[in-house]
Amino acid sequence: MTRTSCALLALLALATASSAQTPAAIPAPPDVAAPPADAAKTASGLVSRIVTPGSGSEKPTDTDVVTVQYTGWTAEGTMFDSSRARSAPSMFPLNRVMAGWRECVQLMSVGETRRCWLPPALAYRGQAGRPTGTVVFDIELVDTRRSPTIPPPDVAAPPSDATRTVSGLLYKTLKDGTGVRRPGPRDRVLVHYTGWTTDGKMFDSTVAKGMPATLDLNDVIRGWTEGLQLMVEGDRMRFWIPQDLAYKGEAGAPRGMLVFEIDLIKIQ
Repeated sequence: MTRTSCALLALLALATASSAQTPAAIPAPPDVAAPPADAAKTASGLVSRIVTPGSGSEKPTDTDVVTVQYTGWTAEGTMFDSSRARSAPSMFPLNRVMAGWRECVQLMSVGETRRCWLPPALAYRGQAGRPTGTVVFDIELVDTRRSPTIPPPDVAAPPSDATRTVSGLLYKTLKDGTGVRRPGPRDRVLVHYTGWTTDGKMFDSTVAKGMPATLDLNDVIRGWTEGLQLMVEGDRMRFWIPQDLAYKGEAGAPRGMLVFEIDLIKIQ
């Protein structure tokens, strides 16, 4: 049902290796060399201050998958990495990045931009080819979601507030989008999704692969064709799809009711 790449996005290199190309430089903030007096310091040595407050109260856990925009500088003001310079936000699991990043992002709410000063012990720890000394990141938390390996609490059965359609499809809105147009039955869409069986086993996930999928609504299971037409761009919904709207008992395919969490990113 999917056509996705297995490559993780570039920000996983924060924990492993440097990017192959250096993007165009973004000027360093005036306080890059030393944090101001109003910055907060944690017991670990992380220092941070809010640049732009967030719009929500939800904060990521250490197993969440987050979407961010970021730029990193050395304390001397040299930029060494930036999703903004690449004009593409990055998605990654928090437990796959450096300790300072993980701690800093868990302080944030969605929509917030925070400046974080990471001492060497919380940053690259002397990794070859990586910046030494304190590094500074401006991070915007665009979105956060549960790890796809952790099934939702209502995976076994739809909750009482789920909406049922005439076909037997059940759904619940998790996050409201900002779009107004809904896809048609033959439209092509860009989505992120995770699918589980009702016993909590994940069987497919673009979130785990780190790349969204482009799908034609006339080339997916019936529950998807119906469900996606209920969504606008930016919506996140959870669907409970009975077997006759899913794989209909096909050999090698998941059986029984299936649960999908879907983000409609774009109608193409």
